[in-house]
Amino acid sequence: MKILVTGGAGYIGSHTVVELAEAGYEPVIVDNFVNSQESVLAGLRAILGRDVPCYRVDCIDRAALRGVFEKEPGIGAVIHFAAFKAVGESVRKPLAYFENNTGSLLTLLEVMREFGVENLVFSSSCTVYGIPDALPVTELTPTKPASSPYGRTKQMCEDIIHDTAAAPDAHLRGILLRYFNPIGAHASARLGELPLGVPNNLVPFITQTAAGLRDKLTIFGSDYATPDGTNVRDYIHVGDLAQAHIAAVRRLLERTAPEAVETFNVGTGHGNTVLEVVHAFEQASGLKLNYVIGPRRAGDVPAIYADAIKAAQVLGFTTKTSLLDSLASAWQWQLTLADG
Repeated sequence: MKILVTGGAGYIGSHTVVELAEAGYEPVIVDNFVNSQESVLAGLRAILGRDVPCYRVDCIDRAALRGVFEKEPGIGAVIHFAAFKAVGESVRKPLAYFENNTGSLLTLLEVMREFGVENLVFSSSCTVYGIPDALPVTELTPTKPASSPYGRTKQMCEDIIHDTAAAPDAHLRGILLRYFNPIGAHASARLGELPLGVPNNLVPFITQTAAGLRDKLTIFGSDYATPDGTNVRDYIHVGDLAQAHIAAVRRLLERTAPEAVETFNVGTGHGNTVLEVVHAFEQASGLKLNYVIGPRRAGDVPAIYADAIKAAQVLGFTTKTSLLDSLASAWQWQLTLADG
């Protein structure tokens, strides 16, 4: 069974490609390499012992995307990662985020319908909850106004999928996976988070600071209503997160869901502050990190972490990797990058 993975050369996408191949599926990558690098393909080859079909295509380009479906008959499901993903950047460039993130989904859904592909796993985000009134958030927690244009695009995409699946002539079935904060790297250190330019996410900024590539880490805000005043997030190892996609694909293909579209939180069920992550990294690496406290950053939610019970009960998915092990793998990846 072929599984099309848009954004498959990206951070989460590439780890999911590995898990798909090891689970017996045939992943096919579509990526425009705007937020990823072709070196990822070499990492996949090293891990899997073979090349994975990859098409340099922007999902907004309908003709090019149709060409992929024509060349790869037998696609059974699509996992849609392809999107702009930086909260801070979305505040500065909202129109680019709305055009890219919603436009790519619309084009993909049209092409899927044309070629009779009915199964979609969508890469959503905990940002759809906005600033929640209570923690942890469950799948029934009301979505509130998002704190960033990025979060709003995820809300809009979820609505598009629900409305498309509810149309009278629709055959679409979808699973929306609301991610929390993926961190870490593949155990082989052949794949990991590979930000272009200055990292937007915490852990690669930590590892680059530890490696001397950055002078210091700035922690954005220390006056939140949290245990130590810094933001709280639910940090999940990227390999665990990738496994959730395998469970979702399997559920779609087996047609066991009672609803056309289902939603699952994908997190550990536990929150950590930014300072806790910093100190855990110091423990995992044996290094002292240079960090300073800065002002709050626009678009940041003070605290959010998952209730992960539904994913465990319905998908049979639970996380396995500890925060320390996740950070150790991220550091090993950084050292591998430094070795060239």
